[in-house]
Amino acid sequence: MSLFSSIINNPIGLKPHQSLIILQSSSAQTCYPILRNLISNFRPTTQTLLFCFLHPPSSLINVDEAPNITAFDFTERIPGYDDPWCDPQDEILARINSVPPGSLNVIIDSVDTLTSDLGSTPKTYKFIRTLLGLITTRSEPSILTLHVQPSPLLDLLTQTSLSPTLIHLTAHPPAIITHIASAYLTHPPPVGPADNFWSIFIPFSERIHESERLVYGPEGNGTSAGAWVSKGTREFVVEVLVRGGGKRGVERTVEGWKGDVPCDLQALGSLKSIWTRRKTEEARPDPTQNVSFNLNLTPSQERSRAQVPLPYAHEGNPVATTGAILYDPDSADDIDDDDPDEDLDI
Repeated sequence: MSLFSSIINNPIGLKPHQSLIILQSSSAQTCYPILRNLISNFRPTTQTLLFCFLHPPSSLINVDEAPNITAFDFTERIPGYDDPWCDPQDEILARINSVPPGSLNVIIDSVDTLTSDLGSTPKTYKFIRTLLGLITTRSEPSILTLHVQPSPLLDLLTQTSLSPTLIHLTAHPPAIITHIASAYLTHPPPVGPADNFWSIFIPFSERIHESERLVYGPEGNGTSAGAWVSKGTREFVVEVLVRGGGKRGVERTVEGWKGDVPCDLQALGSLKSIWTRRKTEEARPDPTQNVSFNLNLTPSQERSRAQVPLPYAHEGNPVATTGAILYDPDSADDIDDDDPDEDLDI
């Protein structure tokens, strides 16, 4: 089972336990299918609290089929429109503290909207830090799941000062992989070298305008293939980062999502062209084959060629010589051996 599949299928059973999961969307690609699947895979015996600030709970769960999930809809509580508006922080903390001892899953969708409601990034970070403290101090393994978009708050949430362990799942449009394969001739691992791929993929994916150009530009498909498309055509790329869960401290992979389940990148139909192109390049015929003469050298011929001295004048050792001008006059030169100034007393 791949790293991504193990996270989705049993998020609370990872070793070591991961208390913080960040799901990152962007305007070019949403990760809502991952969030819905993650919620559905939480154990039925585990209490789950879902706080919705961006989308209504009905877009994430079927309330009638999820008795272990309690959803709170804050989408209609908007500062400036509600009179009076009530700060949701105290209510959220009270709901979490009222849950009996045991495993608990807390989900916030989305942190960006919560930050907008509170009107302060530091205030939101302090609140998230308080929530994570309540999660990590429970007697049973519990998880805080945050849905975010690129923002100054995201940089704070991924710091080790907040949590030494972290699962960070970032959704990307498949067009990024296609562009890197065609423009930089670099394929994702294990097909291509991992170091080369990540050195290009990470800085490129962090430039959000590049992803938007690939998706919504003149050559883009105009959609992020999100929650509103059919399951058969919903596919995207997921960057998986797990901190504190491996021997090297940080594990990073790139995998696919098709329909409603994780998959290998090679299973994505939108990336089929890059694998076909690579196989074609690998299958190109050897120009030295099927000719009437031999273009290759035998081992003995290669040794003989290596023993031939190079036809260079100095071979890297300069020759010390004194400068001199040698001139041999011909018959047309007018040369007078007499000194024209012989009569002068110089």
